[in-house]
Amino acid sequence: MVLTGRAGLVALVCVLPISVSPWPAETFVVLLGLLLVALVVDVALAASASGLRLSRLGDGAARLGEPVEVALVIENPGRRTFRGWVRDSWAPSARAEPRTHEVTIVGGQRIRVDTTLRPMRRGDQRSALVTARSVGPLGLAGRQRSHRVPSQVRILPPFLSRKHLPSRLAKLRELDGAIPVLIRGQGTEFDSLREYVVGDDVRSIDWRATARRADVVVRTWRPERDRRVVIVLDTGRTSAGRVGVDPTASDPSGWPRLDWSMDAALLLAALASRAGDHVDFVAHDRVPRAGVYHASRTELLPQLVEAMAPLQPALVESNAPAMVATVRRRLRGRALVVLLTDLNPSALDEGLMGVLPQLSSRHRVVIAAVSDPRVDLLATGRSDAAQVYDAAAAERSRNDRGLIATRLRRHGVDVVDARPEDLAPALADRYLAMKASGKL
Repeated sequence: MVLTGRAGLVALVCVLPISVSPWPAETFVVLLGLLLVALVVDVALAASASGLRLSRLGDGAARLGEPVEVALVIENPGRRTFRGWVRDSWAPSARAEPRTHEVTIVGGQRIRVDTTLRPMRRGDQRSALVTARSVGPLGLAGRQRSHRVPSQVRILPPFLSRKHLPSRLAKLRELDGAIPVLIRGQGTEFDSLREYVVGDDVRSIDWRATARRADVVVRTWRPERDRRVVIVLDTGRTSAGRVGVDPTASDPSGWPRLDWSMDAALLLAALASRAGDHVDFVAHDRVPRAGVYHASRTELLPQLVEAMAPLQPALVESNAPAMVATVRRRLRGRALVVLLTDLNPSALDEGLMGVLPQLSSRHRVVIAAVSDPRVDLLATGRSDAAQVYDAAAAERSRNDRGLIATRLRRHGVDVVDARPEDLAPALADRYLAMKASGKL
């Protein structure tokens, strides 16, 4: 049994006759008895809350920052009219509105109520309990029952860097026309035949074509266009730090590094697939968390988004040897390996630096990292002693980050270190620069 606010108001009103009655004790007992009888009658006349039949219309999906509607179907199989409220409970991060639905369902009727979710976090949002409260005709008391009606809404990465894709595709189309001219004669993919000129490598002579013609003919080559690109997402503890500003909500702490890295990975994957490269994806900390392999061009982005959506930072140190071993098992020939991690000197020294030569000796390796803009802001403070100490710590952090980047470059690793909103376009530009220089 549940009491409503009206029952409390009636009880408060009963105080007045008790206060003016010459027999307050007797008046109290009489009024209390009448109130109890009214409550019992109201509960008895209320429709059953446990007899309701509740169901969902199916699970949904939405990108982070977009609202999504979830539907709940309520059927009253009893004879009495159900009057009351239904609350479809979700996690606070789902920001469900409205919190409760006032409903009136006659016997045998079925209705649908919609709840709008405006989630603050990426991942799977699962419903909690659905609570139904039935109130009697007097509105004093009623019945309440909670039902388990499972539902799940998958909140996908928002892919905010999609706005940079058209401009990078335009650059890619320019490269497609420029590369065979600029570096013809290099690479391993056959391009065309032409007449021999002084200075050409005699190993490029096509003797069969020469035999069919009166002139010496040489083959021209261009870089391979269907290279393999492996995107490795580090989901260890360093990916949990929040940087920048959350562009989809009012949270001042910003997105985790993992989400910014996902955004950069999606832009690079979209660009590389349009360039004709084969793109694979691995998420790893101590063990592999997700993977997308051998996806077609049309299915690549949907599969990536689905694989990334449930990933959350693991508060453990990433196992760099296991990560490198996982990547090497997937590769046969030379490939571009893009590792999205943090330039944390202690974490890299203890893990990745020792095994990175195993990758860089055979493959082209790029490490992309999200820098914290708050460090740059702290480095400018000089107004008081506290800010000077903060500035000194910020400069020390930036110097350590620069030193570790220099060490990585000495190992033949390219480094892209950019602010959160600049990481995706910077990584795409580095990929295009490799294409233009014939390194891919």
